[in-house]
Amino acid sequence: MHTYYDKAMNNVKKENLPTKMCPVCHRPFTWRKKWEKNWDSIVYCSKKCSSNRVK
Repeated sequence: MHTYYDKAMNNVKKENLPTKMCPVCHRPFTWRKKWEKNWDSIVYCSKKCSSNRVK
């Protein structure tokens, strides 16, 4: 089973990759290969931000 990102991210230049804003550090982070299967559920840019989120 292929997702949209499996097909769409082949041969894409780095500057054209999707980005999101981290709600903790307010910095943009870009799509990474290891996140291709769950990019829609990624919210934080790092484990550190994930652990420092507002509870």
